Amino acid sequence: MAKITLNKNNFFNNLDIIARFTKAKDKIALVLKDNAYGHGLLEMAGLAQEYGVKKAVVQHESEAQKIEQFFDYILVLAEIPTASSTKIRYAINDLTSISQFPHATLVELKVDTGMHRNGISMTELRVAFEMIQEQGLVLEALFTHHRNADVLSSEWFWQNDNFKKVKQEARELSKEFGLKQLRFHSSNSAALLRNNNFDEDMARVGIAAYGCTQLPHAIHVEGFKPVLSLYAYKISSRVLQKGACVGYGAMHEMQDEGVVSNYDFGYGDGFLRICSNNYTTPHAKKLIGRISMDNSSFLCTEDEILIFDDASQIAAVASTISYEVLTSLKPYIQREIV
Repeated sequence: MAKITLNKNNFFNNLDIIARFTKAKDKIALVLKDNAYGHGLLEMAGLAQEYGVKKAVVQHESEAQKIEQFFDYILVLAEIPTASSTKIRYAINDLTSISQFPHATLVELKVDTGMHRNGISMTELRVAFEMIQEQGLVLEALFTHHRNADVLSSEWFWQNDNFKKVKQEARELSKEFGLKQLRFHSSNSAALLRNNNFDEDMARVGIAAYGCTQLPHAIHVEGFKPVLSLYAYKISSRVLQKGACVGYGAMHEMQDEGVVSNYDFGYGDGFLRICSNNYTTPHAKKLIGRISMDNSSFLCTEDEILIFDDASQIAAVASTISYEVLTSLKPYIQREIV
């Protein structure tokens, strides 16, 4: 079966760079949703703990419960709680959801500062505070999300200005409602890396930690190294004559006699089908024909081949982003820390 290796040194290297921007390890909140961007939830949680990261962000409560032993703080982005924990906080994404949260739940209020996806309106802050108090929830923080931090435009500055207004009003409301001091966070990977004066309580860092950032040259940060490499193993080989066609749809016609080997990694495992007949591995092994559900064919004879060791490179071939390449990798693929 295909396997994934996770390079601990590269991961720690990436966290070192991130810590220089956050100015402290304890301000790093590692985003571990979607199986840690395909890297493996438990594997990356364990490595993060070893490095000294104490905060994590996930999508679902079930993810938080699996990694609770590794962290002091976990933020669940998109679920109503069914259990209580002193470590787990839950995001409020809409006013209408507040009444569904159990009494005394630790919550963080998401505010829409311009992305227009999740979060309450900036004009709804007072109403949200009132509803949170009526429901008996424990409000600990406010946060937002950038829509264009990875693009050279004025929008990053505009959203920062909007969040500054939110912070100011929230501080005033917290005093009025007798709340403890609130925390604030807004930076994803791109927002953090273009900010030389980071001053918030934490940064929610995902793709940078995994070493696959894709930023414009003007805000590019050197030194990040991909953590994940994917290998496949040979199932069979055959000698094909010139003119023979390979795989479904006979997409590839042999231009010369050659050896074609079939490997145990297909679109059912996460090999994006759009790469069919249009990809060459880092070691110059050419993918030929259409990717099958559980197989893919290459012009080579090796028992093991490296499919990719940098998701951004295969993403370019697939006309997508590294996030999609990584999160497409199925959880059952063996993951090994090296």
